[in-house]
Amino acid sequence: MRYTGLHNTDLEDFMLSLASFILEHARVTPERTALRLGERTVSYGQLDAMASAVARYLVAQGLEVGDKVALSCPNLPFFPAVYYGVLRAGMVVVPLNVLLKPAEIAYHLQDSDAKAYFVFEGTPELPLAQAGAAGFGDAPGCQHLVVMTADTAAPSPLEGAVTFGQIMQRHAGAFDLVPQGGEDTAVILYTSGTTGKPKGAELTHLNMVMNAVVSSRLVHIGGMEQKDQVFLGALPLFHVFGQTCVMNTMFYLGGQVVLLPRFAAEDALRAMTSCGVTTFAGVPTMYWGLLNAARDVSADDFAALKGKLKACLSGGSAMPVELLRRFEEVFSVAILEGYGLSETSPVACFNTTTANARSARSVRQSSASRSGSSETTTGC
Repeated sequence: MRYTGLHNTDLEDFMLSLASFILEHARVTPERTALRLGERTVSYGQLDAMASAVARYLVAQGLEVGDKVALSCPNLPFFPAVYYGVLRAGMVVVPLNVLLKPAEIAYHLQDSDAKAYFVFEGTPELPLAQAGAAGFGDAPGCQHLVVMTADTAAPSPLEGAVTFGQIMQRHAGAFDLVPQGGEDTAVILYTSGTTGKPKGAELTHLNMVMNAVVSSRLVHIGGMEQKDQVFLGALPLFHVFGQTCVMNTMFYLGGQVVLLPRFAAEDALRAMTSCGVTTFAGVPTMYWGLLNAARDVSADDFAALKGKLKACLSGGSAMPVELLRRFEEVFSVAILEGYGLSETSPVACFNTTTANARSARSVRQSSASRSGSSETTTGC
């Protein structure tokens, strides 16, 4: 089976590997921009090359199809490079919350049976590499530690750990996608659960591929080629909402993701204006922040922003009706609300722009009533 088209949802024509998304675009339009971080851009061809090097490295270390690889990284180009590289090798990616403490990291590495661990070096405020190394040291089954340094030419800050830059140099080259079946596990996402320790939800390639396909319909913008969409990546990619509805959806369409390592409303509005963002997804607190920060944006810049922004998605918690109506009034764009769980990859139900009568909070109310509770934990 071969992944033959960006909008073909016939499963007979799909290679059911999530990694096929960037592979297809790198083959057809390698020069198209996939990622933007500040002034830096990464094309589909460059992202594909990084993913191939990661896959080659993992295989060279003796890891096999189905092995688990953990990843701790904020919204930086490293994240999709490792994510799709792991998947390309037929392995399972385990994204971890960047705020985990060493003991929590060790638990996740052991519980998932991770054989390798990629961790960003971090910042003085969030020393990820130090926390990751401590957790790695308490997880004897995890045998390979890779540090992603902000400067890829920099030496490893951890003794004995290889760097992402070294992998790019030593393992450059093409790597054929390892075929995967729809029922093969692609991603393990950890949820807090209701009791006890976090539990890993195993999501298959079919789960993740089809959720990206469905999500692409949610952000369909009339009069625009979908590959021309520019999505602000403000939600953490280690979380299922940002991972599926932003990253996987845009890479399915061949669009561009503008990365924000950490959400700040002022930074988000600047990025939306300068990069021509067409699509935004966030939790209600992000919308409050954008609404408040918009007061300080010049009239010309705000007019340019509104001229480009065509679709907004909200999830994670119930959107206050007052906020929804005020944001739509100020930004002149509809907010589509969704409901889901990590276990549902995550979209379970969503408002659409084609609904005859879109009712605020209707998605969450109907979903909660089916679950027998007035409020539920959401993954999207």
